[in-house]
Amino acid sequence: MNALGVTEIMDLFEAIPDHLKYTAPLDLPEPIRDEYSIRRHLETLLNRNRNCQDFINFLGAGCAQHFVPAVCDEVSGRGEFLTAYAAEFYADHGKWQALFEFCSLLAELLDVDVTSGFLYDGLQAVATSLRMACRMTGRNEILIPGTVSRDARRVLDNYMAGIQGPQFHIRTIGFDRESGQMDLADLSARISKKTAAVFVENPSYLGFIEPQVEAIGEIARRHGSEFVVSTDPISLGVLAPPAQYGATITCGDYHPLGLHMQCGGGQSGFIGTSGEMRYVMEYKDKMYGLTPTSVAGEHGFANILFERTSFGSREKAREFTGTSNALWAITAGAYLALMGPKGMAEVGQTIMQKAQYAAAGISRINGVRLGLSGPFFKEFIVNFDGTGKRVADINRKLLDHQIFGGKDLSSEFGMMGESALFCVTEVISQASIDCLVDALTAILA
Repeated sequence: MNALGVTEIMDLFEAIPDHLKYTAPLDLPEPIRDEYSIRRHLETLLNRNRNCQDFINFLGAGCAQHFVPAVCDEVSGRGEFLTAYAAEFYADHGKWQALFEFCSLLAELLDVDVTSGFLYDGLQAVATSLRMACRMTGRNEILIPGTVSRDARRVLDNYMAGIQGPQFHIRTIGFDRESGQMDLADLSARISKKTAAVFVENPSYLGFIEPQVEAIGEIARRHGSEFVVSTDPISLGVLAPPAQYGATITCGDYHPLGLHMQCGGGQSGFIGTSGEMRYVMEYKDKMYGLTPTSVAGEHGFANILFERTSFGSREKAREFTGTSNALWAITAGAYLALMGPKGMAEVGQTIMQKAQYAAAGISRINGVRLGLSGPFFKEFIVNFDGTGKRVADINRKLLDHQIFGGKDLSSEFGMMGESALFCVTEVISQASIDCLVDALTAILA
């Protein structure tokens, strides 16, 4: 304050007009001055929540309840990792090696040569992948399916338009109302020499598995466009990774790989590509590799091609980057190392079997049907039009049975009527699915 030449703290706010200043006493509770009382107060507030420990949870849509092995919490709770905000070299006790191992395991799962370390979340990874495609092709148009979520579209619109530089245009491709699959005729009509990338989700936000991915990728490549695919990594023990059906950029969120839901905060994104330098140099985030040391035959772990990032060079950076999730990358690395190829196949099979069992049971209820035909992984749409009841009312009554019902799609995808998106993961037991079917049967009677 002396350096600023002010004597009172309020002098720092003199530029604010008086009519905008609140001068009355703040209506705040009396302070709690001891640690034990604060803890009890917070526990009382938190116990008001309905949570997924006490309730059976069928919500997904980007943040689903998966099993978190105890070893993941043990590893992420270690002091040398717990402070891994962005995994810088300060006080490094194996962070870079752990991140290198995560990238290696993820690359094997995705069947790619190179992966990013970690991004803010899956949607940010999608947006960065699309900007990579625009830079690589010198084009400014993106084609996306009409089945992406409203939240995803908002993030993409914001990220593609909210950064200095050329403006990018996002065009929506139609889809078949019965299956959810992309309309290839519409794609062929809309794609042009201005198209930087064709984007699909597989599995999609609406749950279905897109069987036309090879044809979509072929159309994209024929027009010199990148083929960007967002995928659910926990599905890749049973589904082919996007790189095997022609994706040039693979992206997504590794939230399912050993991360708790944390009120929607346990998210972190990834990008994977071939090892061609034209892709590698477009990554905006840190990447980790091996480097020789001064001791012959000994290697260390380090950032590579650091000048790509805004940390290395503000002027030459591909994009500006911010908050990262290095701790979640370390946690996901522990999960992948623990599961291995066999474990990933088993968990994928378990999820698909339970999801099919749930869908079959729900669709047998009078007036209820599945919203889309075709295969799905862990999420599926249930339509309640035949019951004459609203999804909002059904979900409200499910709470009385200690069940979180599916996400209400009636406003987001109005053409689907009173529909909900149900999610079934490996943590949902057969008994829990039967409980849901019984509760729905009673509510809809």
